[in-house]
Amino acid sequence: MGPRRSLQSLLALNQVDGFDCPSCAWADPEPGRRKTAEFCENGAKAVAWEATRKRVGPEFFAAHTIADLRARDSHWLEAQGRLSEPMHLAPGATHYTPISWEDALTLTAQRLRGLASPDRAVFYTSGRTSNEAAFLYQLLARRLGTNNLPDCSNMCHESSGAALAETIGIGKGVVTLADITDFADLIIVVGQNPGTCHPRMLTALETAKRRGARIIAANPLPEAGFGRFHNPQTVRGLAGPGTQLADRYLPVRINGDLALFAGLNRALIDHEEARPGSVLDRDFIERYCDGFDAAAAGWRALDWTRLERMSGLSRRQIEDCAAEVREAGSVVVCWAMGLTQHRNAVATIREIVNFLLLRGNIGRPGAGPAPIRGHSNVQGDRTMGIWEKMPDAFLDRLREEFGFEPPRAHGLDTVDAIRAMRDGRIDVFFALGGNFVAATPDSGVTEAAMANCSLTVHVATKLNRSHLCHGTQALLLPCLGRTERDQQAGGEQFVTVEDTMAMVHASRGRLLPGSPHLRSEVAIIADLGDELFGDELGWRAMRDDYAVIRRHIEHIVPGFHAYEERARQPGGFMLPRGPHDSRTFNTASGKARFTVNPPTSVEVPPGHLLLTTVRSHDQFNTTVYGLDDRYRGIRGGRRVVFLNEDDLRALRLRDGDLVDLVSVYPDGERRASGFRAVGYPIPRGCAAGYFPETNVLVPLDSTAETSNTPASKSIVIRVEATDRGPAAAPSS
Repeated sequence: MGPRRSLQSLLALNQVDGFDCPSCAWADPEPGRRKTAEFCENGAKAVAWEATRKRVGPEFFAAHTIADLRARDSHWLEAQGRLSEPMHLAPGATHYTPISWEDALTLTAQRLRGLASPDRAVFYTSGRTSNEAAFLYQLLARRLGTNNLPDCSNMCHESSGAALAETIGIGKGVVTLADITDFADLIIVVGQNPGTCHPRMLTALETAKRRGARIIAANPLPEAGFGRFHNPQTVRGLAGPGTQLADRYLPVRINGDLALFAGLNRALIDHEEARPGSVLDRDFIERYCDGFDAAAAGWRALDWTRLERMSGLSRRQIEDCAAEVREAGSVVVCWAMGLTQHRNAVATIREIVNFLLLRGNIGRPGAGPAPIRGHSNVQGDRTMGIWEKMPDAFLDRLREEFGFEPPRAHGLDTVDAIRAMRDGRIDVFFALGGNFVAATPDSGVTEAAMANCSLTVHVATKLNRSHLCHGTQALLLPCLGRTERDQQAGGEQFVTVEDTMAMVHASRGRLLPGSPHLRSEVAIIADLGDELFGDELGWRAMRDDYAVIRRHIEHIVPGFHAYEERARQPGGFMLPRGPHDSRTFNTASGKARFTVNPPTSVEVPPGHLLLTTVRSHDQFNTTVYGLDDRYRGIRGGRRVVFLNEDDLRALRLRDGDLVDLVSVYPDGERRASGFRAVGYPIPRGCAAGYFPETNVLVPLDSTAETSNTPASKSIVIRVEATDRGPAAAPSS
């Protein structure tokens, strides 16, 4: 970026008059509690990655064929720099070539108008787009006549939304940052690695710990962030001994979390029955909940031997954890994709809700469920209507506001969109950001599915692998990044985002656009809408002044009254969350629901292992900043598989041997070659590897019940030694 641009950008990152971090969705402190450097290492990398002075323009594409670029790894592709002008891949061509914005939009509109059915188009979005762009995007798709609006939520926290909506009536968490830092007595972090995925969360946990809160971490891999945390923003953190964050570590087996929480609930019920009135919040259960008797009967019937086998934990470990819960006044449970990407993910999160309901840990300070979102506005996308099955009430308000009848039939989510493309039922694939091919399961199937489209369109800041897995014809449309100023006819614009704790706030870029050919996401969508339909819905006014979009949003989306005024307030505003604010639950019965969730596990044949996908320290989602993972001791490479030392010996392997990973599924086997075996403290029978390198092993049809989220955290694999000898790199 250069020193001046770096300072200009980083000092504005996550500040009230600056721009929101383009990486994770962790909540910002209140304006008066923010640091001058309110960002983590990965946030700084994300800004530098976007604001780089390197450019990928016509000369680059003239020098590289598609075949040449496909042979490069993802790290190299994105390191080349920012896309600088629209590019077009003609049918049968080997190179992208320049195209004007007018011709690109005309081509896209012609293809969309010529579809046999609007449902032969798919409109995908990543979680980094703004509220304003997301709202406009769903408006465009629904005006065309389709609800095919898959997004990255389908692949991460869809399971959380499904479970929470069913049990407490809202598909998002109900915990604030202050609940964690100022009020919680006990914080349980399960299936999440904050040190890599949400580093600023460690500061919040440190604040809670210094206040006296206790922290329990449950995860198959011990993570560095829960050990000695050295806060780089304090003298004590840099020079002192650091803070031991986790008071208790539970090395749960992969997919053992449902058994863990079922065991905790059984232990709490057992203690209550031995000492009536000592554990359960009977008043809360009777006033605000239903279904308790059936759930309690289910817990009493559980077999401890089976729970131990499924969870990988002893009864003593679970009961000791339950004793800490009994001592705590208020409990928060945080989780991420380590819970959501399993066959039984929705049941697991329902069981966490049961756990919280037993002691009234919803609707009071320092308590509640906290799904920790990854991408910076993935929660806002859903709030704005990016969902393939938005409720009729939202669609009714959309009709009243804009005067057209939105489609009512549910559309395609991410997995079903891949199936439809695979089967030749999609002609146009349009992506607003993201790296669809790298983020999705069953890489070979997904790449072939993309090739079945007649037109693929990607709105993006940088080149990525999805742009090289194209349809018969393809467009790359370069857009402004979060760091850049957005100047429209109505003046300089700002956008808004929603963080993981339902705070909505403004984001204003500081840097000049990286190219005169860049357009904002809002402008691209509005111009396409104008090209498709004329100005009947006011596309031009919305493009010229984003306040017009926000006025529409406040008429349609609950909680956004006086949107413009509140968005301009320092720190923004909190969206209403009934369970947290007033213990109101928008369920069928009007009460929070206890549910019965019999523990299940993945059957692993003898000689096989259960693989989970993980991030390295030096990446964010599919973006790989570097080839090291210093928290796990890996240097110079990503094709590694972490194995228990006993499993290494049983497989007659040594640390450093090269292996192939073969996933086993009823529809056949999938292979990922050239991985280095690394001994690691992971439970026996379990393994871990980085995504997206291991996505090829995830079967398209292996998904979570109810949410249809890819089961990327529980893949049955066979490890085969190769005849190529031990690997020379990476090192550990």
